[in-house]
Amino acid sequence: MARVKRSSENPILIPDADIPWQSEAAFNPSVVEGNDGRFHMLFRAAGGGISSIGHAESRDGVQFGEARPLIVPEAPWEAHGCEDPRVTAFQGRYYIFYTAVSEFSADGIKVAVAITGDFTAIEERHLVTPFNAKAMALFPERINGKIAAILTVNTDRPPARICIAYFDRIEDLWSKEYWDDWYAHLDDHVVAMEHNEKDHLEVGSAPLKTEDGWLIFYSYIYDYFAPPAIFGIQAALLDLKDPRIVVGEVKRPLIIPSEEYEIYGRVPSIVFPSGALIKGNEVRLYYGAADTVSCLATFRKKELIDQLLFVSRRQLKRYKGNPIIAPVAEHPWESRATFNPAALYEGGLVHILYRAMSPDNTSVMGYAVSRDGCHIKERLPEPAYVPRADFEQKKVPGGNSGCEDPRLTKIGDTLYMCYAAFDGKDPPRVAFTSIRVKDFLAHMWRWSEPKLISPAGMDDKDAALFPRKIGGKYVFLHRLGSEIWIDAVDDLEFS
Repeated sequence: MARVKRSSENPILIPDADIPWQSEAAFNPSVVEGNDGRFHMLFRAAGGGISSIGHAESRDGVQFGEARPLIVPEAPWEAHGCEDPRVTAFQGRYYIFYTAVSEFSADGIKVAVAITGDFTAIEERHLVTPFNAKAMALFPERINGKIAAILTVNTDRPPARICIAYFDRIEDLWSKEYWDDWYAHLDDHVVAMEHNEKDHLEVGSAPLKTEDGWLIFYSYIYDYFAPPAIFGIQAALLDLKDPRIVVGEVKRPLIIPSEEYEIYGRVPSIVFPSGALIKGNEVRLYYGAADTVSCLATFRKKELIDQLLFVSRRQLKRYKGNPIIAPVAEHPWESRATFNPAALYEGGLVHILYRAMSPDNTSVMGYAVSRDGCHIKERLPEPAYVPRADFEQKKVPGGNSGCEDPRLTKIGDTLYMCYAAFDGKDPPRVAFTSIRVKDFLAHMWRWSEPKLISPAGMDDKDAALFPRKIGGKYVFLHRLGSEIWIDAVDDLEFS
């Protein structure tokens, strides 16, 4: 897992009550290493009820000197503030995208860009998007010969969508004609990031190129539309040639508010990613905290990339010899279906317990064994487990009933099994039984009397027991309705 290390210097930039334009806040920093060897920070400053963009310099990217205002509201389309800059060095100039606020409504919140060659003065500035958008950043190099940018569309007219835009000329960045056509085909530009309808997401840092993909940090706000919300910082890797494709991600936060400076401020409990750099083997993440101060956290590059690629590098492949277990017409109890197997590796063999169904829709459990988990060495002609208790006997003729979907867990010399018990009438419930490992291996099916361990009247199934105690308790995962739950008990007698 990628370890995050907050800087001991945090917060690295704070508001100054004696300087009006940044008297209230200095947050959401974006940092770029300049041609002069210095680190240039652009940040959102707040004072007197309006936001502007400040600039500060540093020799090490941690300790920044005195700040000065660089971008202040001038045009009507930014009359109410210039917010949240993202800076990228591109072809000898610095492109600073920011949120331009003309009015406090979705139609008044758009993206603008300011361009400079050395941060001493702004050479030109333009309104970029004619529609509601925020959090835009340029890629540091062309992709497939085109200028590329990432942005968040409809941030204030949800659902927000992270998108990619390509340009032939730099002037297309602020071409209304270009954007009108682009927006008309919005679905073609969306980055494939899934999120819950109750949540909100927004681009954080400008993309960083790595050998494995474009690294971005982004804001993911859990329960944004069903408060209380939880602000998190997440990361993803985008395909180098088509950044609409996500090639690596971890769908949980790398950082959530926990430090005092992240919890207390103008807007409590916020962390918001706004800039990032790669220096050698270190990834530096710059972020705003509590909408008040600027902070820094670091990751080891390899650890972070490995975590993002963990799932994609371990994608499952379907076995070419599937199915490994199929119905047997000569065995009535498994002539209709054989599926949902549990597996146990013991004694150098893979032992498989699977759900089998007969023509009258009664479920029992069959047994098979394999040396490699793919090729079946032996399969018993009779079930290894059948309905025994009243709560798993068929109550509706022809309907589904029986013992379904086993999960096996070995603890010591005992093998425990959770399964769904169903009588065809009442909702399925979790049943629990056990057998000594030596009896199981000898095919002596001396299962203990099954117990129902989930409440009556509730659709509860798909339970699994953890193979060791946690905090002195036995822990179960199970599906209750449409949600996955975790519960713990003191003993397996359920006393």
